[in-house]
Amino acid sequence: MPSPSANPWRQLSRYQIVVLVVAWLGWIFDSMDATIYALVLNPALKELLGSRHATADIGWYGGIIFAIFLVGWALGGVVFGILADYLGRARTLVITILIYALFTGMAGFSHTWWELALYRFLTALGIGGEWAAGATLVAEVWPESLRVKGAGLLQSAWGAGYFLAAGMYLLLAGQSWRVMFFVGILPAFVAMIARMKVREPEKWMHAKAAAGSRLTLWELFTPERRRDTLVGSALAFVAVFGLWGATNWTPSLIRELLGPRGLDAGAVTKMVSYAVMSLNAGAIVGYLAFPPIAEWIGRRGAFLFMMLGAAVTLPATFLAPGSYSTVLLILPLLGFFTNGIFSGFPVYLPELFPTRIRATGSGFCFNAGRTLAAAGPFITGVLVVRLGTFARAASSIALIYVLGMIVLLFARETKGHALS
Repeated sequence: MPSPSANPWRQLSRYQIVVLVVAWLGWIFDSMDATIYALVLNPALKELLGSRHATADIGWYGGIIFAIFLVGWALGGVVFGILADYLGRARTLVITILIYALFTGMAGFSHTWWELALYRFLTALGIGGEWAAGATLVAEVWPESLRVKGAGLLQSAWGAGYFLAAGMYLLLAGQSWRVMFFVGILPAFVAMIARMKVREPEKWMHAKAAAGSRLTLWELFTPERRRDTLVGSALAFVAVFGLWGATNWTPSLIRELLGPRGLDAGAVTKMVSYAVMSLNAGAIVGYLAFPPIAEWIGRRGAFLFMMLGAAVTLPATFLAPGSYSTVLLILPLLGFFTNGIFSGFPVYLPELFPTRIRATGSGFCFNAGRTLAAAGPFITGVLVVRLGTFARAASSIALIYVLGMIVLLFARETKGHALS
């Protein structure tokens, strides 16, 4: 009879599995609500802008809304990360899910581009906060021997959320773009489940009792923590800048590629959905691959591997292909690298900070860099105007990964370190 150590998954309790499932569902709907805008960007802005809906105008206003969304995501991640250290991980998880579900639905009532931008900003507050609470919750509840694998499973929900959004888009083809936003209110049911099933981690309760009401944010910038905070924030900046400045423009790339063919709107919708699914098939593999790579060659080595791959596959995807079928073949590689790198953050960031400031530190690093990265989609929008196509604009964003490789020179290796 095999020993328990032969199958480490046996040590998981039913409650630990429930925690992962709830956090995973919260993150998959996070992803779905974040992706909806990228899918309906063109038809939504064509209607909201009226006569001003040339490619350059859609690129300009679309980039502004993307940027506003990322600012809201960053702010929500920092604020709710702090609240998760004060109020608790489970309570914060419920609050943030309700926020992003409500305002995704409200976006369907927009009548101007700036109303849509406002609702996307409010949605982003909840999306950013949900990650900080959910990732910290799983890290503290799961056993140390499986914590890294649990982080990879949690992050895989983001790729699954893309599939869900693309599937909804395909199912609702021919419907108004507003219906897609109305569907985004579904995560409210996940919040109800979380409220009933998930309790606060014992690690947090002990740390809270010992620390009392101490302010946590300033501790990130003490001499002991400053380097980790800056490195973690810079790595998140690079990953987010690359994803939102380039990869998430894939639907617009596909529409641009198919434009000369004169296809009807329904056919284009289906082909865009298939492209997003292809991208995220590779993304899910990347999310699951990062943890074992990180345990094999270390956290820094895994980040380097992903950045090198992203720097190569971005221009290869956006500039090289001349046909839709070629794009479909390359998109999984793009998704593997530019999305897979995000599994590094629920693995690496919780290892940099002690329990009393873990959610604050993880939320700040993952989202402070996002504030600067908000310039990514805005810059892409400007480049569309200057360079003339989404393909040229997005492929030039690949240079950001060179900066990431430089940041890794200052990163602390945490392979083999248990959560303090």
